[in-house]
Amino acid sequence: MSARRGRRPDAGDVVAGVSVALVLIPQSLAYATLAGMPPERGLLASTVPLLVAAPLASSPYMQTGPVAVTALLTFGALSTLAEPGSDEYVALGLLLALIVGLLRLAAGLLRAGVIAYLMSRPMLIGFIPAAATLIVASQLPSALAAGAPDGGVLERAGWALVHPASWEPASVAMSAVVLLAVLGGRTLHPLFPGVLVAVVTATLYSRLTGYDGPVVGTIDGVVPAVSLDLPWSEAAVLLVPGLVIALVGFAEPASIARSFAAQDREPWDADREFVSQGAANVAAGLTGGFPVGGSFSRSSLNRLAGARTAWSGGITGIVVLALLPAVFLLEDLPVAVLGAIVIAAAFNLIRMRPIWRTWAQSRPAALIAIGTFAATLAFSPRIERGVLVGVGLSIAVHLWRELRIDTTVWREGGTLHLRPQGVLWFGAVQAIEDRILGELARQRDADALVLHLDGVGRLDITAAIALRAATDEARRSGVRVSVEGTRPADRRLVDRVLLAEEDAP
Repeated sequence: MSARRGRRPDAGDVVAGVSVALVLIPQSLAYATLAGMPPERGLLASTVPLLVAAPLASSPYMQTGPVAVTALLTFGALSTLAEPGSDEYVALGLLLALIVGLLRLAAGLLRAGVIAYLMSRPMLIGFIPAAATLIVASQLPSALAAGAPDGGVLERAGWALVHPASWEPASVAMSAVVLLAVLGGRTLHPLFPGVLVAVVTATLYSRLTGYDGPVVGTIDGVVPAVSLDLPWSEAAVLLVPGLVIALVGFAEPASIARSFAAQDREPWDADREFVSQGAANVAAGLTGGFPVGGSFSRSSLNRLAGARTAWSGGITGIVVLALLPAVFLLEDLPVAVLGAIVIAAAFNLIRMRPIWRTWAQSRPAALIAIGTFAATLAFSPRIERGVLVGVGLSIAVHLWRELRIDTTVWREGGTLHLRPQGVLWFGAVQAIEDRILGELARQRDADALVLHLDGVGRLDITAAIALRAATDEARRSGVRVSVEGTRPADRRLVDRVLLAEEDAP
């Protein structure tokens, strides 16, 4: 076991854990608002879940807790079922976190962590910027303190932008300061605590000047307590959204962990990370939180601040838990600041260049990305439907590609040569059979056929039977047939099926 995976935390873990906690507290309030939850629920999602995840995590840097994309997926799943912020909504959020946790636990315990690598890249390339666009749009009215009328996320954001008279000047100024501190601070130093500086400054300004814009307000007592009083009858309704969050929400922590492991030349266990993230969500569902995930920004901060083991995440949870009695100090924090924090976190995720690059590399892959992007925006707030559209497009493109068998054909005297390339499976049977018989019909003077199988990636029983039927037709018309280049993995199938007629007495 390497030093980085040692079981005991060291001084670097303590420094990193405390540093991340000071950023996590205001972020947790902001992401709770994005998820449609009361702000204190974000704090609850930043305590026990982190303590549970730490000893199970595979990555020494992973920081679990509320994250933007998972929060938006949570809002999309619940906002059509109950009024955001209501007791019913909160209860549904707890149940959703529990479902997400159980699904991730199942994936990890069944050693199905390989699905972390199977998420269609074009789908994610389209989904992430679309989700980030919706995240930014959802927070614009808050950041501008513009009382936008009811409507869709994009509609309300558009209204706020074209009605500057509705903006509250002090809120706009504070939002600008937050964006400058968070985004600009990173250019000064990666460890610059932009979020903390912005929150402290804005809270002091609000308290000292009598700011009359919307503020966080009273934060109810935030003491984690285990409860099983959940709306179990709604579990079936939340199963599909829970599955989407469990898989899509795992893409970010998986990417983070793989990247850091590659840089450190350390192993990474997807199954173990699934278990860690699953346990964290189960804890969130039982102790008053909502679905959580791995944070790219906080994990990066954790690494830069000197974390050495996964216990740094647990230390972050302990620090947040210890500071809960003092969170009343944030009651005067302007809501505009929370909106700006979310915008700052999501802004860098709006990356369109990968979509255009994919268009130059592969048109079918680009159509998956563009289709997912458009569907995610169109189905807002039910953005999990955009994911399902992306999955459907990915499957359709895959099947379309697998159904197309490229076959090279050439003549050498009276011998016709065919070399199919691709996967010969039951879905491609008709295409390869038609090609063989079609070439024989067009080249009637050919007296021999050589079928080259060295370009075949895989041959299944149905395709082998179809090839045998086509070659039998050729033999009946007087054409000599031979098979060359059979891969060792396919030799038994070819001998017993494709060449069985030749071996028959």
